Amino acid sequence: MTSKVTKTDAEWRAQLDPMDYRVTRQAATERAFSGRYWDHHAAGIYTCVCCHTPLFESDTKFDSGCGWPSYFKAIDADKVKEVVDRSHGMLRTEVICNVCDAHLGHKFDDGPPPTGHRYCINSASLLFTEQVPQNKDAAP
Repeated sequence: MTSKVTKTDAEWRAQLDPMDYRVTRQAATERAFSGRYWDHHAAGIYTCVCCHTPLFESDTKFDSGCGWPSYFKAIDADKVKEVVDRSHGMLRTEVICNVCDAHLGHKFDDGPPPTGHRYCINSASLLFTEQVPQNKDAAP
């Protein structure tokens, strides 16, 4: 298991831009269709904006129409924690980074096969690293 990342509130504020801080440290939600990754289609890995833990792969991302990046599974189930969320008069499953406790978004059971899950994740909680395809025909 990866060791926990803990920082003071002042350290998180210094590291993160204001929206990233509000989402990850205060469980805010960015406006639908406004985040940097809701309509993003490059191949790569989405990591936690706070601790850089790999969370989701681009090949598990799908267009759910909800306005937030959606994935049908996490890279490693041990890297995300699911918590019952009864805020806003709803019963939902909150998704939190298990390494730094950053709020990521929510999980719903209306996603596509093979899992049937939809991890509805705030762009502000993610960073993206593009993966350049390997050219098998290139000379060494």
